[in-house]
Amino acid sequence: MSSIKDRQRAAARARLEKEMAERAAAARKRRQRQAIIGSAIAVVVIAGAAVWIVTALNKDDKKSSSTASAAPAGTVACTWTPQDKSSGANVKDTGGTPEQYAKNTGKDTLTIDTNLGKITADVDKSKAPCTASAFEYLASKNFWNNTKCHRLTTEGIKVLQCGDPTATGKGYRQTDGTGGPNFMYAEENLPAGKDPTYPAGTIAMAKTSNPGTTSSQFFIPYEDIPAAALPAEYTILGTITSGLDIVKKVAKGGTDNANQKGDGHPKTELDIKSLTMAAS
Repeated sequence: MSSIKDRQRAAARARLEKEMAERAAAARKRRQRQAIIGSAIAVVVIAGAAVWIVTALNKDDKKSSSTASAAPAGTVACTWTPQDKSSGANVKDTGGTPEQYAKNTGKDTLTIDTNLGKITADVDKSKAPCTASAFEYLASKNFWNNTKCHRLTTEGIKVLQCGDPTATGKGYRQTDGTGGPNFMYAEENLPAGKDPTYPAGTIAMAKTSNPGTTSSQFFIPYEDIPAAALPAEYTILGTITSGLDIVKKVAKGGTDNANQKGDGHPKTELDIKSLTMAAS
């Protein structure tokens, strides 16, 4: 009798163990499925987040690139190339450079107050925005104050040249012609196809024989310069509205021929007390 009961208990225990094993296996499968599903969800979430981050960064990059490359309305981007004494120039450090973006609308009145009277000129910023911006900046630094117009040519091209910050006092004659600020910039508003290229009363920018070397020096023709005598390689900043007679007076006084015949320092000195730029 006991053996029958023993067999029954053993069979019941076996069924229970089997059920428990099946339940355990089922539980393990559920946990595995949940783990797999959870991992998949996590991967999707992470991948989605990564895609969102990359997309957002790309948008930001595009936005930044667009912002960096696109000048604000009514302006143009200017490049100010550093210049130091290693270039051979007598550099006057202004402590900075003009703003990156220059206004390309509106006009300025350039006023040169000299020992012989005032010279004024119209400056159209739509034609020479970066040059006008450079002049506004340098004028705000009193860059040209108490300097002299250091060169006069009376043969070939007939111009008075000014703008060298080292052309000051009695010693200016040793250093004149090589002075400028701590930056240079590209030429603009070139009179291509025009003859004369530089009419009398033009204010044009001097430079070296290399492009992108415009700085602070400028020249004023007191007679028209034909294209055959001077090519259209020099920026036109503006046009004199009053005071050309002062330039002609200096020219009439002649040159000391310090460089060569018909090219040297003006015998009638023209001292720049101040040079200002104001919106007109």
